Amino acid sequence: MNYLEHIGKYFLMLKQVFKKPQKWSVFREMLFREIEDLGLKSLGIITFISFFVGGVVAIQTALNVDSPFIPKYLIGFATKRSMILEFAPTFMCVILAGKVGSYISSSIGTMRVTEQIDALEVMGINSLNYLVLPKIIATLFFYPLLITLAMFLGIFGGYTAGVLTDLFYTEDFIYGIQLDFNPYFVKYALTKTLVFAFVIATIPAYHGYYVKGGSLEVGRASTQAVVWTSVVIILLNYFLTQMLLG
Repeated sequence: MNYLEHIGKYFLMLKQVFKKPQKWSVFREMLFREIEDLGLKSLGIITFISFFVGGVVAIQTALNVDSPFIPKYLIGFATKRSMILEFAPTFMCVILAGKVGSYISSSIGTMRVTEQIDALEVMGINSLNYLVLPKIIATLFFYPLLITLAMFLGIFGGYTAGVLTDLFYTEDFIYGIQLDFNPYFVKYALTKTLVFAFVIATIPAYHGYYVKGGSLEVGRASTQAVVWTSVVIILLNYFLTQMLLG
């Protein structure tokens, strides 16, 4: 019953979030701040991890494709499919759940325990709309760009691995990338990204908004937010894969 209570409170929270902002000028300022905090500041870690993940996928594939009957261009093909279908949208969103989710939960939780949210409510401001809606729009707008960049850098990381290690010819790798390219897979990956972005923005916000106690409870809420966001992303990934590719 405790889980059902949390699910109910979560959807009631969303009902308050999606109300018309009271002052568009304030909302616009908050939106640009959230794009910087949740999007631009995540650019470095996404760039670094996706590049090296792509390189590792290419090297691992090359080391395991040792049969003369298996063409070497499958290394590029496997790297492309792995990055577009799973590593970029799912793996990177789990990383963002840890980085961004803890920030959202702790920042809103701190406002709750220091009574800043109560002050907003006293002034007649819809605190959920003011705090959460800019985060949702910022993630929905910016994360598809981040994941698209992760796809490109992952494939480029695989290409660079081939140049540096001489495990496979770069011509074979490029041919594998171009082989049987299906634009629907990119659409599939970006659809998953939009769903995951919404989860990353709302579940940590829920844990931070309803926290009770002091700074210790804010830390616990941040941990719970990251865990539950990651769990929901993995579960949704399973169902979305069944629905969109099944």
